[in-house]
Amino acid sequence: MEKIFSGSYVAIVTPFNPDLSVNFDKLTELVEWHIAEGTDGIVACGTTGEVSTLKDDEQLAVIAHVVKTVNKRLPVIAGAGSNETPHSLYLSLEAEKRGADGLLLITPYYNKTNEEGLYRHFATVAEKVHIPVILYNVPGRTGMNIPFNVLKRLAHFKNIVAIKEASGNMDYVLKIAKDIPELAILSGNDSQVLPVLSLGGAGVISVAANVFPKAMAAMCAEYAKGNTREATRLQVLYANLIESLFIEVNPIPVKEAMNLLGWNVGGYRLPLYPMSEKNREVLMEELKGVGLVKSH
Repeated sequence: MEKIFSGSYVAIVTPFNPDLSVNFDKLTELVEWHIAEGTDGIVACGTTGEVSTLKDDEQLAVIAHVVKTVNKRLPVIAGAGSNETPHSLYLSLEAEKRGADGLLLITPYYNKTNEEGLYRHFATVAEKVHIPVILYNVPGRTGMNIPFNVLKRLAHFKNIVAIKEASGNMDYVLKIAKDIPELAILSGNDSQVLPVLSLGGAGVISVAANVFPKAMAAMCAEYAKGNTREATRLQVLYANLIESLFIEVNPIPVKEAMNLLGWNVGGYRLPLYPMSEKNREVLMEELKGVGLVKSH
């Protein structure tokens, strides 16, 4: 399968009503905004979408709603990973039924596994679904890295087409680019979009694109056109804001930023909790610093 995922994919937040039910009207509004701003694709129900606090029926309803709203104008990737393989397979098959264009599958968290177990975890899903799969490597959250030899075996599956790489290990990224060129590399860290692109990466699955989608899409597009100076300017310009979007655990700051910008995406489900006033002030200053909020 060719490299079909490239550019800026937003890991879209899940907006909530005051009673913490999913706000589907607001979700529609966000999807339409991303399409207008030039976002290349939407990832529904990832970490940023608070998938860990959604029940299965809510998760699948969010995926179905995004698919219906997008209506084939952009690719929609469904977060369908779990630390239990049968559960991940169930979510993947159900997301496929609801029209998702691809799947984002995380490594098992908490229980983790050995190398063969990890291979079989992903292989079980890849063998049963008919849509592309993006593997998600984020050891900072899961406590588990995808060993390179396991990744190489998994790349033999025709529908395992990409990896969202959030380990921050550039040597690992370079090794993938060199030895598994058929696998598209998507940065999982907004602070490392340019470094990953420079090693042959295809784009980013971005938290920050919830806040400045047009600039994140432009960063990827300018690099692809060979305009590395402009792409670098954008990475540097937004560096401090990106840092502040991770001043507390994601997605607390990004939802706070969106609310400060007037999007009214609602609060969080526990254990996530609103950020401290001190950190909110830092975030507001960085939003002002790039002109998203006007300074008085």
